[in-house]
Amino acid sequence: MMKGEEMPKKILSKPYTRRDVLKTAGAGALGLLLSGLPSIRGGLFAGTGDAPEVTALKAGFIPLTDCASVVMASELGLYKKYGLDVTVSKEASWASVRDKLTIGDIHAAHILYGMPYASTLGITGAEGQKKPMVIPMALNQNGQAITLSNELKARGVKSAGDLKKVIEGERGQKSYTFAMTFPPGTHAMWLRYWLASGGINPDTDIKLITIPPPQMVANMRIGNMDGFCVGEPWNARAIFDKIGFTAITSQQIWKNHPEKVLGMTQEFAERHPNTVKALLMALLEASQYIDKIENRPQVAEVIARKEYVNAPVEVVLGRLQGAYDYGDGRTAQEPDYMRFYRDGEATFPRKSHGLWFLTQHRRWGFIKEPIDYKKVVDGVNRTDLYREAATALGVPVPKDDYRKETLFDGIEFDPADPEGYVKKFKIRRV
Repeated sequence: MMKGEEMPKKILSKPYTRRDVLKTAGAGALGLLLSGLPSIRGGLFAGTGDAPEVTALKAGFIPLTDCASVVMASELGLYKKYGLDVTVSKEASWASVRDKLTIGDIHAAHILYGMPYASTLGITGAEGQKKPMVIPMALNQNGQAITLSNELKARGVKSAGDLKKVIEGERGQKSYTFAMTFPPGTHAMWLRYWLASGGINPDTDIKLITIPPPQMVANMRIGNMDGFCVGEPWNARAIFDKIGFTAITSQQIWKNHPEKVLGMTQEFAERHPNTVKALLMALLEASQYIDKIENRPQVAEVIARKEYVNAPVEVVLGRLQGAYDYGDGRTAQEPDYMRFYRDGEATFPRKSHGLWFLTQHRRWGFIKEPIDYKKVVDGVNRTDLYREAATALGVPVPKDDYRKETLFDGIEFDPADPEGYVKKFKIRRV
């Protein structure tokens, strides 16, 4: 745990209220913070060969807690510090983000890990549509969850195995529907992985639908699905509204897993390397700020606003601090809560993370035939761009591009053998 990241005591017994947050956050605290930033005409690179090639940018985001670094870099004046004039743009869906990046309507975005790979390989969108994209930086780890309906809670469902028994007991009488946010995205992969771990085939035993994150709770309320996987604060909002419970968090599936990333087209990154460097430096500073637990009440107050996430601040803040009410009588202080920096571990676009998502795309049939995994990962996960920006800031840079991982089911992922990893799973489409 990095310095300044220690959890405050008794969060669960005495959580922050909106009044508490307003005392420590808002315009006053933000103004004080901004007053400490250097005043540099034209940005930090003005008059140097590192000046951004273009300065006016639009950065997209989806209303989720983990959009925080993109939003806070604006609110804290960090884009301006590095000579950028960035407009942050709230988008309606992940498909919209993909399409706007493709046509250049937005230049960079807070996106799902699998999206740049899907776009690069042409496995989503219009038939044959391909647009090479890159990931120069990760934005966070952890902080997603799978929420199930109160009906399933009443039936004693606590695990994927319990859910399988319910589904099998009603086969031919009732069909079950679950929602994720984008077919090859992170939420789809967590949901598929969890279901399959309990013996449920997500392609044949249940129905999977796509719902934008802010619409999850409303759709659950009217009975359009029996469960969903989404980022916060929408799992916490379902519990706040008493319409569901959290069965499992994504960090319980994979501790310190990669989640959202900064995405942009390969063309933009190659044409504007100094702009990309400035953007990464601003986001890295924002990430460091957010990761300090004492700053999270202010962060929650800002991103909860209508123009960003549009949710009650207390709903955003709880899980941002690691304080979990699961909605079924359980409460816990999760040690592996949402992280935004972790000495660079949460921001480094490790190549093995991208490779893991490719194996899941292969497992579920999005990728029909074996591919040159390393070639694809080298083109998308631009650790070179990250290292350049981090080095310029003088912050730590993780050394290993590849790392073995083991998820909650005990199946080891070895990035040296992606096809072998795919074949370890009993439930798969290839």
